[in-house]
Amino acid sequence: MGRAVASRGALTASLGKNAQVQPLPVPCPAHLVPDATGTHAFHDAYRTAMAHNAVFIAIEAEGQHWTVKADTLTAGSGRRVTDAANDAIRTAILRLVDAREVDFGAYTGPVYFMMHGVRDEERARELAAALHAALHEDLEPLSRAVPPASSPG
Repeated sequence: MGRAVASRGALTASLGKNAQVQPLPVPCPAHLVPDATGTHAFHDAYRTAMAHNAVFIAIEAEGQHWTVKADTLTAGSGRRVTDAANDAIRTAILRLVDAREVDFGAYTGPVYFMMHGVRDEERARELAAALHAALHEDLEPLSRAVPPASSPG
């Protein structure tokens, strides 16, 4: 298994709600995905991503459920996600909607991604880490987190 490498364009991890500690590796492991719950924490995480020209990734608590958010605009105008990665991400998110694991109305890209209604923080972190990896062209974590539908047969 490859190890995650910190990059110049990495976001900063959040410890608790607002204390920033170190750059996130690319791709970001689930336990380091920032919790951007609350306006201040969200703005801090988003501004940090912009300052480092990094893809924004975070989770937020919404009542008893969680939301996963990603935005590639923070990585700058030169950042582009391939069509293959966008297709894989869109397919995975729609599979989660069909399985009622995330709410209908999820944003499926190509620039902004959001999944509401995730059942718990652990699953939100897993999905966020998989999405972050896919946005960096590593689709393996996404296929593990959201396995392809099996063919009827």
